[in-house]
Amino acid sequence: MLQLALILVIAILGALALPAAIASWPARWPFVIQGALLLGVGGWVVIRGARHLGDSLTAMPRPRDDASLVMDGIYARVRHPMYAGVAGLGLGWALVTLSLPALVAGLVLALVLDLKARREEGWLAERYTGYPEYQSRTHRFIRGVY
Repeated sequence: MLQLALILVIAILGALALPAAIASWPARWPFVIQGALLLGVGGWVVIRGARHLGDSLTAMPRPRDDASLVMDGIYARVRHPMYAGVAGLGLGWALVTLSLPALVAGLVLALVLDLKARREEGWLAERYTGYPEYQSRTHRFIRGVY
């Protein structure tokens, strides 16, 4: 629930800042370009993650009883691509709209998603015997970084 509230806050704060941001885009184009790239990559990662999960996809962090552990596709590179993608979308929108309040909310969202991923990993380790080995060879959100 907190995750959805933060996404809504980021969207609103960015939308409120958008008119002023549009007026200053020429002077701040590096932020806008970086934000647009984050939006594109974040959206692509969310879609890829959802497609690879298939029937195992759920809105809740606890795995469904009939779910299987997905370790291929984008999940061969990172354990929580959808969370990483959502964080990228929030941060990208904040940069495109040049909204500092939205950026702060985006960072809070990233923290919330990290905490959610940590809790989910506990449940996955309890449920799947191969999960600890999978954890040891993949990163949580960003391949080669975190």
